[in-house]
Amino acid sequence: MEIKLNFGNQLTRLFYDKNYKFVIAIKLKIMEVIDENGNIIPKSNEESKRVLAGVLAILLGPFGIHKFVLGYTTQGIIMLASTIVTCGIGAAIISIIGLVEGIIYLTKSDEEFIYMYQTNKKEWF
Repeated sequence: MEIKLNFGNQLTRLFYDKNYKFVIAIKLKIMEVIDENGNIIPKSNEESKRVLAGVLAILLGPFGIHKFVLGYTTQGIIMLASTIVTCGIGAAIISIIGLVEGIIYLTKSDEEFIYMYQTNKKEWF
């Protein structure tokens, strides 16, 4: 028989035999994601676009495709226009921005990424 007890952020599982004699107790610390200010990031049921946006930012950064995927249309148009208007000269600078953003996206956990870029809509970096 198993009994689960939840105390704040700790889950204690008590396992008993059929005569209700104590067999073993296991305490599990429930993992929570904390932002840079120490606040707990709420869990989301939304699907993360972290890997897709990260890979697109690294490979196609100058075209801003990763911004369109995340729903940042204005920022995507800015990146695309600066590549086209400068006949590709601006692509060097924009590709560095895309590379940095791609690395940042891929180094975050899914929970952090969803909270920061999909829920709170942080537009740059």
